[in-house]
Amino acid sequence: MITHLKGRDYIETQDYTSAEINDLINLAKDLKGRFHRGEPTILLPHQTIFLLFFDNSTRTRNAFEAGATQLGAHAHFLDSKVTQIAHGETAKDTGLILGSMGHAIAIRHDLILDEGNKYMREVAAATKAPVINMQCDVDHPTQTLADLMTIREIFGDDLRGRKIAVSWAYSPSYAKPLSVPQGLITLMTRFGMDVTLAHPPEYRLMDRCMKTARENAKAAGTKFEVVDNMDAAFERADIVYPKSWGPYDLMLQRRDAKSGEDMKAIEEQMLSMNARYKSWICNSERMRKAKSTAIYMHCLPADRGAEVTDDVIDGKQSVVFQEAENRLHTAKAIMAATMRERPF
Repeated sequence: MITHLKGRDYIETQDYTSAEINDLINLAKDLKGRFHRGEPTILLPHQTIFLLFFDNSTRTRNAFEAGATQLGAHAHFLDSKVTQIAHGETAKDTGLILGSMGHAIAIRHDLILDEGNKYMREVAAATKAPVINMQCDVDHPTQTLADLMTIREIFGDDLRGRKIAVSWAYSPSYAKPLSVPQGLITLMTRFGMDVTLAHPPEYRLMDRCMKTARENAKAAGTKFEVVDNMDAAFERADIVYPKSWGPYDLMLQRRDAKSGEDMKAIEEQMLSMNARYKSWICNSERMRKAKSTAIYMHCLPADRGAEVTDDVIDGKQSVVFQEAENRLHTAKAIMAATMRERPF
């Protein structure tokens, strides 16, 4: 068991050293092996984690709920819209109360730029209970930890020289958060991979994440480049990770919207802008531009027929369901490593 991370917040992967990230992945691998052998892993008996959601979730919520159960803990699901947060309760007060009642607080707050990460850090400042980021506007550190674990399962621990293409892809459903591509470019540059980011001009990422990716690549001796062509990104790639996210300037406008009507109008503008780039889809023709041994990854849910064709996501190069299962084991590793024990 990892003990040196007890009580630590897990808000961005950048907050952890490479050695600490490796420790979490090694613990996740051990927990995965025990899960498949049917061995019990009651590492957090009688502990409580609060799962506070400002946005919808399938994989993240169930990874944490199932994971907590398998560790002997209990996860409380909290919808922000039916708590006193909806009436204006502050992040500080929420942190003080939930932190006094349980052993950890996990939060998803990802759709509004410059709000989610700030909220989590305000909660964390108010409590000694560890705060875990289940996705914010800046990072999705539980997802990218599972992504790195999956890549290592396939290619081994030494990833130096491997190329990952993180590309925008078309979506007709809604303007998705920027946190997954931001989390990928900041984490994968640290672990030996050459990262190519591709997107249309309107879909830039946060400046601070771009700066961090460049600094991480320089420190690790890897490459980080940005292109405006999906085909160029896929060329000779070992890993392709095409997914949609919202146009940056319009995401800022949504943040500053004064009414529900304004927000709806901006959302319609974002979907209209997405529709200009319907050709940004991951199909078999594009997969052939990558290496024959390349894998297709996605955090899910993927918009089938828009972000990706069925033959790719269901094909032999797709590892999305292995990736999704690893969300369970990395969530368990994070909880087991960080949740503190309370003395009687």
